[in-house]
Amino acid sequence: MRVPVDWLREYVAVPAESTGVEIAAALVKVGLEEEGLYASEVQGPVVVGRVLTREPEPQKNGKTINWCSIDVGEANGTGEPQWVVCGAHNFEAGDLVPVILPGGVLPTAQGPLTVTARKTYGHLSAGMICSERELGLGEDHDGIIVLTRRFAGDSETLARLIPGADVLPILGLDRETVEVNVTPDRGYCFSIRGIAREYGHATGAAYVDPASALAAAAPAPTADGYRVRLVDDDPIRGRAGCSRYVARIVRGLDVSAPTPGWIKTRLTEAGMRPISLPVDVTNYVMLGLGQPLHAFDLHRLGESIVVRRARAGERMTTLDGADRALDPQDLVITDGGETPIAIAGVMGGESTEISATTTDVLIEAAHFDAVTIARSARRHKLPSEASRRFERGVDPLLAPAAAELAVQLLVHYGGGTVDPAVTDTIEQEWVAPVIPLDADYPSRLVGAPYAASDVRRILTELGCTVNGAGEATLRVSPPSWRPDLLTAPDLVEEVARIDGYDKIPSVLPTPPGGRGLTHGQRTRRIIADVLAAQGLHEIWGAPFVGDARHTAMGWDATQARARTVAIANPLSDEQPLFRISVLSTMVDAVLRNVARGSKDVGLFELGLVAALDAPQQSAPTEDVGVHPDAETLAAIRAAVPAQPRHLGIVLAGERERSGWWGDGRPADTGDVIALVTSVLDALSVRAEITAADPMPFHPGRCAQFTLADGSLIGHAGELHPKVTAALGLPARTVAAEVDVDVLIAASESRATARTLVTSPVAYTDIALVVTESTPAAGVEAAVRAGAGELLESVSLFDIYRGAQAGDGKKSLAYRLAFRAPDRTLTTDQVSALRDAAVAAARSAVGAEQRV
Repeated sequence: MRVPVDWLREYVAVPAESTGVEIAAALVKVGLEEEGLYASEVQGPVVVGRVLTREPEPQKNGKTINWCSIDVGEANGTGEPQWVVCGAHNFEAGDLVPVILPGGVLPTAQGPLTVTARKTYGHLSAGMICSERELGLGEDHDGIIVLTRRFAGDSETLARLIPGADVLPILGLDRETVEVNVTPDRGYCFSIRGIAREYGHATGAAYVDPASALAAAAPAPTADGYRVRLVDDDPIRGRAGCSRYVARIVRGLDVSAPTPGWIKTRLTEAGMRPISLPVDVTNYVMLGLGQPLHAFDLHRLGESIVVRRARAGERMTTLDGADRALDPQDLVITDGGETPIAIAGVMGGESTEISATTTDVLIEAAHFDAVTIARSARRHKLPSEASRRFERGVDPLLAPAAAELAVQLLVHYGGGTVDPAVTDTIEQEWVAPVIPLDADYPSRLVGAPYAASDVRRILTELGCTVNGAGEATLRVSPPSWRPDLLTAPDLVEEVARIDGYDKIPSVLPTPPGGRGLTHGQRTRRIIADVLAAQGLHEIWGAPFVGDARHTAMGWDATQARARTVAIANPLSDEQPLFRISVLSTMVDAVLRNVARGSKDVGLFELGLVAALDAPQQSAPTEDVGVHPDAETLAAIRAAVPAQPRHLGIVLAGERERSGWWGDGRPADTGDVIALVTSVLDALSVRAEITAADPMPFHPGRCAQFTLADGSLIGHAGELHPKVTAALGLPARTVAAEVDVDVLIAASESRATARTLVTSPVAYTDIALVVTESTPAAGVEAAVRAGAGELLESVSLFDIYRGAQAGDGKKSLAYRLAFRAPDRTLTTDQVSALRDAAVAAARSAVGAEQRV
């Protein structure tokens, strides 16, 4: 929001000596962030000149220039006429115009331009007669500024137009403009009225609400006012789309009358382009008071206006010339309820636009629902100054005052007359909410002392009605221009803001002792540290997928969809689902790395997945600022599906790199199983490893990890060739996916360190012949069970398939380590333990000792 300092001074007592920097600093104190300070880049001398003569001179190129003599008084140091070449033709002898003399500086797109006396078209031109664009007052470059026309009717300014007088202060080019950033909850600051109020809060300067006098002057509604009906067949959450509609009529208006120069200057300083008197007046009122207005050509309207929701299939052409398809949620202004003539609060329609033949104008000042307007503006990609204010909340009591100011200006400068008929249709009366506030609540919430009297004073200064003086609990009703004040914490924020954020002490919070990372957090850090130490890189991927990814992973699309949570507002239509597997999104990172030349990839991710085991439910909602009751909270929690944390690992390319030392080795199933095993060892979790064949893994090269109670930990192995082909992954890519929540629960009990044993270890080897289908993990489990408590470790060191093992069989060679805590084991004792282990394997899996 750009705030011309001169305009601000009309609404609040800004000291004459205050600069833009000081005003901006005061606004920053009350939470309005400074965006910039602006002042004209034009440097004098720029003076008032009276055209004495204008001699047209046709040129060979077909252009006609004017050789002019201009009275600039004593500004040129001689009192003699100033001779200037000018290409514009919209002025005559006797007109007063702005003239920049040699030495003056004008802003241009290429940088500052210093004006000098130069020879052109056969004459020595000593200066320039200036247009709006050259002085930075607007985009008009078709003709120069004729000051007598620009300030027609402004007797005070006309009296200052003396040849040689400095024109910069007359045109407002000596003034500053402060730009502030208005946050979405401070919509009232999208007006000079609101900014002036905040400046008064910051400095204590006297402020008088300009809307008060206008509201008092506004006439009461009459029975013969222009007919307006407010119809809303689809209100949003109980709020009417249009709660109030004020209509005023000005007849006999001269729409070609020039906009007064002071209004043009203020609009330009505020960042808007002057267009015509009716448009400029409505924009001026909007910027000044914060109430958007719209002007209709009365003769293009029917007998009445009906405000309703759009109907399916309706279209209209807006003022920007675009033909727009209306949505049933759009609120529209219609002619008699039939033809849409404006998208309410966003933009008017071409059919009722003010034109050169317009004489009678209907001024609309309405209050529209913020949510409705915001959705329409975004739906049609049509942000406007009006929608920007409505969607942040406009004062619901402001419409009559704004309409009155617009009518006064149109009558004064456009020569019209006010129609005595007045319309003020109210669909929903504004009722101030009552917010209970404990007098000591600001001190408790902020941590700074606020006396109860100061709390009442600050809230009253803000415009709130405060009842309950002397009681422990105050009853506060916010003013109509503050729709953002809904709860006690909102009021506390205002107390802290107005009293001064700098008064709030900065106290470093002291964390309570005896707390640290949870077991789950420690577990996740251990997992990440173990994998990173083995050369893997941790990644994070967006957890969104589509049905196409499920199919590529080899899953049944219907079954996968049944387990999937659909996103209500997905970032991409191609990825509207929450993942059910970390691997389904990790492959994107693998593909990206491989595509960029990193062919040897080792990645892991710790991320959430959805585990939907029943149809997806919708969670109930509550209004902002209302704490849900226990039943609602239970329903919200029940609607949220389980989201376990999974560990995903992917290896592609070489696991051991090639180099001068020799050939490398590609990553294989053993590598990814070893990584998972290292994680289990670090967490002291013992798992059973068996063969498995779930997609997306290769059925003959996949291991399944389970706990002793049968709980599934996860899988590791080579991805199925169809999966790697469908996803474009390197051949023989290996991966693993582990349920981290299962590991957290399994590692909850503390591991107990055993006493260090100093007696020597005794080794013995066994070779067991089993059928090809017998898993090595089952053989190892049987050996451990039969070897007894003195078995310290068992490791598989060889697998043999050949004639000595027999057809369809394999030989598994294990090294067993035995150790007694209190003695050295004899050979006979070790042999007996070995024989017990072989016997257990024979009984459990039919193993025979190889000789």
